[in-house]
Amino acid sequence: MNTTNYPYFLAQSGMTQLKAAVHMVLKEAPSEGYKNSEIGRLLGIYTGHVEHEGHISRTLLAIMESEGVAEQDKATKHWKLRPTGFSD
Repeated sequence: MNTTNYPYFLAQSGMTQLKAAVHMVLKEAPSEGYKNSEIGRLLGIYTGHVEHEGHISRTLLAIMESEGVAEQDKATKHWKLRPTGFSD
């Protein structure tokens, strides 16, 4: 592997692991789902710069939403996995 690409691959590996952790939390969530703050706190990633708490988990959820994996109920602000049509 080219060492100039290593930081990119390392970052992508980290993102994959973070998204997998969010997926696991949502898979085990109650039927109503979880709010961003609950997900972030469960994973220990809700901290952030002053007045910016929750940005890490919210960004991950937005990425997963754009990928068609997660969805938010806009009324309750709860997040769930999107139905896939496949059974576990």
